Amino acid sequence: DGAFLQPELGYAFDALEPHIDAMTMELHYGKHHAGYTRKLNAALAKEAGVPSDIKEVFASVSKYGAGVRNNGGGYYNHNLYWKFMSPEGGGEPEGKLAEAIATDFGSFADFKELFTATAASHFGSGWGWLLLNADGKLEVTSLPNQDNPLMDISPVRGTPLLNVDVWEHAYYLHYQNMRKSYLEAYWNIIDWKFVQALYEEAIG
Repeated sequence: DGAFLQPELGYAFDALEPHIDAMTMELHYGKHHAGYTRKLNAALAKEAGVPSDIKEVFASVSKYGAGVRNNGGGYYNHNLYWKFMSPEGGGEPEGKLAEAIATDFGSFADFKELFTATAASHFGSGWGWLLLNADGKLEVTSLPNQDNPLMDISPVRGTPLLNVDVWEHAYYLHYQNMRKSYLEAYWNIIDWKFVQALYEEAIG
């Protein structure tokens, strides 16, 4: 119950195998993401005058308690994460996004290496991000816990275009402590059409 609902996953729990196993998906979506959604609504119930748009909440998240920041991030970051993956994913981006990646990173291969290394080397729990910054440039970063680049407390701000979850619950059942193996598998299921749509919307 509350203002925010957990979106449908959009595919079966086993649809991303062998890259992400069905048990991980079931626990991740059904327990972790559902828990963030439930706790976000509970945290918001204790706050006054909270916007109904989660992005507006993030824009002034420093005004709210840790429950809004942590669970709001957990809710929204996972909403994106599921959409960034598809059974028909993989390959490389096309169009304007491909051009921007080549301009800002040198090549898709260079971007892939940087994104993987950034997420792999993130200490502790968090997320790897590709974002469009205020200068109109693509940027790769990682942020701790459930923070994201839309939050006013984030040291790196911008429009999210791609993320990857590096909390252990995202990969540990299948990959154990081999985070980099999970990240390398992730490239096989990225839905570049969705990423491209976000980029084109962001640049106007």
